[in-house]
Amino acid sequence: MLKYLILGAGPAGLTFANYLKLHGEDSFLVLEKESVAGGLCRSEQVDGSFLDTGGGHFLDVRRPKVNEFLFKFMPEEEWNFFIRNSKIQLNKNNLIDHPIEANIWQLDTETQIQYLLSIVRAGSNMEGKEPGEFIDWIYWKLGEKIADDYMIPYNKKMFGGALNELGTYWLDKLPNVSFEETLRSCLTHKAHGAQPGHAKFYYPKKYGYGELWLRMANVIKKNIVYNAPVTEIDFNNTSVTANKISYSAQYIITTIPWNSISLLNGVPADLQKKIKLLKHTSIQVEYFSRNLNLDAHWIYYPNPELSYHRILLRHNFCANSQGYWTETNLERVSENKGFYKFINNYAYPLNTIKKPEIMIDLLSWSKSKNVIGLGRWGEHQHYNSDATVEYAMKLAEKMLC
Repeated sequence: MLKYLILGAGPAGLTFANYLKLHGEDSFLVLEKESVAGGLCRSEQVDGSFLDTGGGHFLDVRRPKVNEFLFKFMPEEEWNFFIRNSKIQLNKNNLIDHPIEANIWQLDTETQIQYLLSIVRAGSNMEGKEPGEFIDWIYWKLGEKIADDYMIPYNKKMFGGALNELGTYWLDKLPNVSFEETLRSCLTHKAHGAQPGHAKFYYPKKYGYGELWLRMANVIKKNIVYNAPVTEIDFNNTSVTANKISYSAQYIITTIPWNSISLLNGVPADLQKKIKLLKHTSIQVEYFSRNLNLDAHWIYYPNPELSYHRILLRHNFCANSQGYWTETNLERVSENKGFYKFINNYAYPLNTIKKPEIMIDLLSWSKSKNVIGLGRWGEHQHYNSDATVEYAMKLAEKMLC
């Protein structure tokens, strides 16, 4: 019997498997539903260069142990280093740097005053009670002008209309810029306060981001089965069915969406109901060949009249390329204007109010059956790839002890 059966050859599964391999453990098998590895971080050749089919993914520099591990497969000299340049298209005439709170100084004086007055009156600056629902929290934290002009319309485009189904427990991902820092930025004409994620990042010199994961998969190619979508997990026998073939192991490490599995045999009825409450969004990536005369790596678009919520200017981070691609919530796609599109049915886990309770119950129970959830989908957490790698390394290290 195998010791480890790993479901999914994305960043979580590949990291866990390669960490085992590097430490002398070879009793594992990875099941991957697609014909290639990489998950949401796959890349494809489009119009003479690489395009990341899962949207924008970059290697953050903030976790040196993660980078040290990943550079074993794709050495540092094969990466370009970037200082993040991301912008917000507030309206037709105002393109400013992200995050908005640190960069309203780039707007005209009258607009700056309106934003500052709105922020200083926000509940968080008036000792108001912190709300538990997403929309109310945004107004409480940032004031009505930032909420109305940017945060609410942008998040509706990205996550869908029912924003108050979202909790607030995950909002530490937002840059925490205080009113004092915003004011200081306006006075000094320089951004102050916390920087967003990927403030500094790596991107491959000659490839798309997916190249890294292809190399990791190649190291363990004898331990991967492709075109093997999982249809059943049997918790009573610690086994999995994929393509009508049954696989058994001492431990199952699942990195795939819980609600993508047709049959979860042995899961109590109450947990089955909770799993059905887990929500996610789907996105379409669409490529356009013309270059935009801008130096940004990516731009956020809150304008509800535009279907997409973000564009990534490929020619500004991917060498010898042209064009850009858009990211659009699949519910907002009305027509296709580019000549390439890719649909990701599982793009972002939604951080709904009840999700933490659901996942605590589910992961605790499944662990008691030697089935362990890992990564963005195994834990239903909006992890970036570097965070996913870190947690996968820690889990593998713990299980090897």
